[in-house]
Amino acid sequence: MQSMKQSLFDQGFLDDQFEQLEDLQDDANPNFVEEVAALYFRDSARLLHNLEQAMQKKALDFGRLDGYMHQFKGSSSSIGARKVKMECTQFSDHCRMGNAEGCKRTFQQLKKEHSTLKKKLQLYFQFARQAGPSNKACRPK
Repeated sequence: MQSMKQSLFDQGFLDDQFEQLEDLQDDANPNFVEEVAALYFRDSARLLHNLEQAMQKKALDFGRLDGYMHQFKGSSSSIGARKVKMECTQFSDHCRMGNAEGCKRTFQQLKKEHSTLKKKLQLYFQFARQAGPSNKACRPK
């Protein structure tokens, strides 16, 4: 468990916010982080859909796109999704510059990072459930 979690940090998928969420988890709510992550992925799927729809317009509304991305970045920050958050920042930069191609390219990368993180966290939580609460993963160094 510990090495799996450490690899998520080492590969840049997660940051310290994820650890702060884990600190809130206790015996009364042993699946707190998994539940927060599930909410994040449900809500972010809706935001990705909204972004996808807005990206298909002939004339991009950079203000609207940046607004969606601001929401996405906030949600991603709240669970410690480091790579996703970085892509959100880059996308917003492209919006401010009115760079449609940059937005499209970054959006594809954002979807990839989001999907990869979802798969990796699903696997992590699956192993965490199998390990049980007494074998909770230690905080990475």
